Amino acid sequence: MSIHPTAIVDKNSMIAESAEIGPYCIVREGARIGENVKLLSHVVIEGETEIGPNTTVYPFATIGLPPQDLKYRGEKTGVKIGSNNIIREYVTVHRGSVGGSGFTVIGDNNFIMAYAHIAHDCLLGNGIIMANVATLGGHIEVQDHAVFGGLVAAHQFTRVGAYAMVGGMSGIAQDIPPYTVAMGPRACLYGLNVIGLKRHGFSQETINELGKAYKILFRNKNTLKEAVKKVQEELSYTEEIKNLLEFIKNSKRGISRAAKAEAAELL
Repeated sequence: MSIHPTAIVDKNSMIAESAEIGPYCIVREGARIGENVKLLSHVVIEGETEIGPNTTVYPFATIGLPPQDLKYRGEKTGVKIGSNNIIREYVTVHRGSVGGSGFTVIGDNNFIMAYAHIAHDCLLGNGIIMANVATLGGHIEVQDHAVFGGLVAAHQFTRVGAYAMVGGMSGIAQDIPPYTVAMGPRACLYGLNVIGLKRHGFSQETINELGKAYKILFRNKNTLKEAVKKVQEELSYTEEIKNLLEFIKNSKRGISRAAKAEAAELL
């Protein structure tokens, strides 16, 4: 393994042979650093933090520090990070709490840009992009391939569905459904994330079906419960429709609703 002479690495941490620990990094007791992980410089890793293979962490990022939770009393909690992640400068990822699952979890192939914050007990899937200063409160779930613009702030306990995109400088107060675009100070829906869906290889037929579901769910005057029933009755129960309806049914904070005047090209 490559450990720079200025780095401080606790003897009770576990560092893979192929890992690289750069100048002035600090790796505390309990940390587990996987194969080909690179801590470039001035990175702090604390607590029960596990970082999977081929992940690169840029200068001044801190991972595994105590949660910003007044109820936290030093309990043994941690962070689990998967493989092939990029974590840029000044990112902060806090360990879990006993009030949650005990772990903050980040999956594989995520791109977390500078100054982003991932709070305690967040659960992130795979292929997520968080632009600069995107901020997640505690206990947030982000599903696969969601995208956050810069300066997005998400309220604790909210969820962001798979393949959703949240525009920059938005505030997330309620759940953002899968496959949609949301934006605004209290983020509203602006149709499907059509460009994102095409880039990920969704067929035009699937996109059309999701568009029909979106209009039934968010552009008519029925209650959301009535709209869900109507989608089940009128549309094919594809995997994507199923995911969308299950996400809505499992919401605890409520679902963000459509903006009053949507841009026509996003419908």
